[in-house]
Amino acid sequence: MSMILNYPLLITFSAYFGLLFVLGLIAYRQTQSLDDYILGGRKLGPTLVALSVGASDMSGWLLLGLPGAIYLSGLREIWIGVGLVFGAYLNWCFIARSIRIYSEKASNALTLPDYFEFRFNDQSRLVRSVSAIVILLFFTFYVASGLVGGALLFESSFSVSYNKALLGGCFIIVGYTFIGGFLAVVWTDAVQAILILLALVIVPFVVLSLIGNSDGLVSDMESIKPGSTNLFSGISVIGFLSLIGWGLGYFGQPHILTRFMAAKNPDEMNIARRTGMSWMIIVLFGSVASGLAGIVFFAEEPLDNSETVFLALNQSLFNPWVAGIITAAILSAIMSTVDSQLLVSASVISEDFYRVFIRPDASQAELILVSRIAVICVACVALWIASDRNNSVLNLVSYAWAGFGAAFGPVIIFSLFVREMTSRSAVVSMFVGAFTVIAWSRWEGGIFDLYEIIPGFVAASFSIVLFSKLAPEENTELLKEFDDIRSEIDTT
Repeated sequence: MSMILNYPLLITFSAYFGLLFVLGLIAYRQTQSLDDYILGGRKLGPTLVALSVGASDMSGWLLLGLPGAIYLSGLREIWIGVGLVFGAYLNWCFIARSIRIYSEKASNALTLPDYFEFRFNDQSRLVRSVSAIVILLFFTFYVASGLVGGALLFESSFSVSYNKALLGGCFIIVGYTFIGGFLAVVWTDAVQAILILLALVIVPFVVLSLIGNSDGLVSDMESIKPGSTNLFSGISVIGFLSLIGWGLGYFGQPHILTRFMAAKNPDEMNIARRTGMSWMIIVLFGSVASGLAGIVFFAEEPLDNSETVFLALNQSLFNPWVAGIITAAILSAIMSTVDSQLLVSASVISEDFYRVFIRPDASQAELILVSRIAVICVACVALWIASDRNNSVLNLVSYAWAGFGAAFGPVIIFSLFVREMTSRSAVVSMFVGAFTVIAWSRWEGGIFDLYEIIPGFVAASFSIVLFSKLAPEENTELLKEFDDIRSEIDTT
């Protein structure tokens, strides 16, 4: 693409980046405490919660990883989306309101490690330390996936080298997250969610209008790639379970759970759920449709990198100005998750390590400064991982998603609903879940082709059940506290 054609794209990007930094500066003026920087003072309305959850959840995977998987393998990859919709719905129904109320009652817990320590009255602070380490470990890979996606976008759009694109994307994301904290992240998430929605409605619609009818698209796909429209083509039982198993990850994703914790009114979660699920279903449909369209559009000249199919469709179908807006939407999908993950990682470093173990008497201004420095540190480590351009966005996301789902998912669920659970069972469960994911992902063939989140989630859940039966919680004050908070949660 020539530089002349890139001017509309450059102007569009510049305007978009300007908006992000303006939001960051406004958020900076409203950030007076660590509570504001990490959770926005728990002031989010239901629509903002829903859009922020959606944008921070879907990430570049929605516009890079999923369309690429559909383009490469056909409709059988749609089961990832089915599993995610089912998992997200259960998360909204059973976890969102509960974690919002319990975290506030838990001495106004700002982070998941904060919540865990209060929930189990863990004086040893082992559960805080282990959970914080798990967050930093897997979020580093998650952030790296977003940086890879951003670099692919800049490389394709502006014809710059991968490394320069990587540095540029990282600088932009770190910039407004560093300045504005949680409010900047949430506000930009809302803008990004709207852009993502528009992009994933427009592109499939234009493709279908060019082809003329859906029957023509289906027949063309079948002739080009036989079996691409078959939901079960070439998929084994293990493969099917692996795709559906993605839904298990929702219960343990810190960047999603913190959005629930930041809601202003827990009684408005039903409104947020309906908005969030509607947005999710529409964008997943658009993502799948885009991947299928790519099979037809690039039949004669197949793409070298399947994960660039949405980018390629955008550049082929639209004039530079429209393409610029849609490309900004793709960047939005990437940035909306990376900024959330950077902020959660920074909050863990400042709140769960620095304040607890190094400077208990640190001022609010000092803790905010530490959080901002932590944003840069985590980004640098992720940048190093992302420097290998052969990393797949989908592979990095799937690894981090599995890690959080297995390490935190069972602990979150059981801690909210099982009164006899102890801090010891929580620590063991986190370790078992994380270790199973790491070990399972290194083996191949047979049963080890099963997505690692499933054995990790099962093993972690079993360890909680076992420890709760063998050594249940006996602290009567803690049990009464659980009953009181649970009673409040169950009151509608």
